[in-house]
Amino acid sequence: MSHFLYDAMVARLGAARADENPGPFPEGGLVRRIHGDFTPMMCGGISALLLQMLHPLALAGVWDHSNFRHDMVGRLRRTSDFIATTSFADFAQAEESIARVRRVHAKVRGHAADGRAYAADAPDLLTWVHVAEMSRFMAAHLVYRNPSLGAAEQDRYFFETACIAEALGARQVPDSREAVAAYLEAKRGELVFDERTRDVVRVLLSAPPRHLILGPAGALFMRAGIDLLPEWGARMLSLDMPRVQRRLVRAGIKSAMPMISRAVRSGAYRRALVRFQRRD
Repeated sequence: MSHFLYDAMVARLGAARADENPGPFPEGGLVRRIHGDFTPMMCGGISALLLQMLHPLALAGVWDHSNFRHDMVGRLRRTSDFIATTSFADFAQAEESIARVRRVHAKVRGHAADGRAYAADAPDLLTWVHVAEMSRFMAAHLVYRNPSLGAAEQDRYFFETACIAEALGARQVPDSREAVAAYLEAKRGELVFDERTRDVVRVLLSAPPRHLILGPAGALFMRAGIDLLPEWGARMLSLDMPRVQRRLVRAGIKSAMPMISRAVRSGAYRRALVRFQRRD
């Protein structure tokens, strides 16, 4: 069995801390609280995908090596499965998931539209994908669950989740709120909105609601994902939302959260969480 995740945790936290729990993150800890909250995670996941696709090398990997045009929702679900496993499973299951993703990444190679070579397991590209994802999960948590979450706890979230990216092969992972904000700002000059990006956005936003969790709520999730983008990201994607529309989207999500929680109790993501929690 591989030890990518365990080794990353030891390097980051020390062996004693890594050995405290049967899995990467403690029961009742901040990471599990955030990652077990379905509605914000769904909104944040959509936002992360939109943000990630502005990086031309990340986009090239999706464009050349996935069937996103026919299975965009499946891509979101696979990401959800990975997050659930690495957040709630024991080390053996989490290591297996990490190793599986590393094997897939090792095959994803090619050249972007601008001629540059890309590799999905390139450390800098892994860092981009991770930061885009974790930053949007945090943004969703702050909007929909705990707007008063303190800076120290936000820093702890980024510090602890960095071990997942490091286990996948990322390096120099920003691991605090300020570091994440500075990283995203520094990356803006590398981001591009072109015809390929427009096509991915179109496929994502036009995915038939019946194929999304909770059916008609799918369109609302999509708008919430747009709302969670950094303002500069929404402008690049030509997805600016008026302030009044942002308020309506947030009110709609918040009012639907109790119903959504009940509806997903038997869903795949919730079943995964329950299964992993029973192993603790």
